[in-house]
Amino acid sequence: MADKSKLWYLENFNLFSSLKQDSMMELNKISLEKEIGKNQPVYFPNEPSNSIFMLKTGRVKISRYSKDGKEMILAFINPGEVFGEMAYLGEEERTDIAITVEPSFICAINKNDFAQFVEKNPALNLRLTRLIGLKLKSYSERIEDLVFKDSKQRVISFLLKLAEENGKKVGDQMFVKPFLKHQDIADLTACARQTVNDVLTDLRERGIIDFDRKKLIINNPDALRVILK
Repeated sequence: MADKSKLWYLENFNLFSSLKQDSMMELNKISLEKEIGKNQPVYFPNEPSNSIFMLKTGRVKISRYSKDGKEMILAFINPGEVFGEMAYLGEEERTDIAITVEPSFICAINKNDFAQFVEKNPALNLRLTRLIGLKLKSYSERIEDLVFKDSKQRVISFLLKLAEENGKKVGDQMFVKPFLKHQDIADLTACARQTVNDVLTDLRERGIIDFDRKKLIINNPDALRVILK
């Protein structure tokens, strides 16, 4: 981290890519960076929603818990992504919990300071609205998957969405780094871990995908789409 400044990381967030240098300097001034160890909370449910967060390095898990203590994972946040953004829309208290899944560097901005910053950069408001809309759409699609798809289809649908949102296309293949643990996929798709393992193994044996702990390669995305029809 020592060789890269906070400003350098802010400049590499897609959300801020169109801002002018003086705006970036102001953003740098109003943001605070935090280094948080693995499996540490960023915020808890019912805490005041005072800040917007941006993940510079590491990974963060966003979850909700039912009254009986069952965890529902909503998303994994990767470097370059914003989270806790509902504070910007007037959320008073957090409804979910954010926990690091590996050592992370995070930028935090007070929501009032951020609102004033957006007023000076109105194009940013459109980007934020689109970002929040896409996240809500993603959550809605996950709920539809849970209701209308069986466990195998849910895993395959998840792989395709993961590749579309975080992957890189090289020829006909799609590469995703890093890949998730089987238990994480199970939690995100409401499946048993063994089900995830069986589906992934079957797809690999058929040559449709390949994977290890560090990456997922989808050799034939169309074959996955056919299974979902």
